[in-house]
Amino acid sequence: MIKQIHVQNFSDVRRIVDAAAGCVDEIGVHDMQGAIADAKSILGLMRLDYTHPVKLVSENERELGEVARALVH
Repeated sequence: MIKQIHVQNFSDVRRIVDAAAGCVDEIGVHDMQGAIADAKSILGLMRLDYTHPVKLVSENERELGEVARALVH
């Protein structure tokens, strides 16, 4: 499963990490440059390019939706 999201600031990155921390399955974040980070790793997420939308990727649709919804302010 893939969901495209817009990350606007560091608070959004923190929301992703916090939501992903409660997930059992792996969730990856892919930027348009091809870099991939574990959604549970704040350091990994900090190295991604957020000037364009990124993709959340997981085999677990429910958990993927939970992480995506964490960005709704």
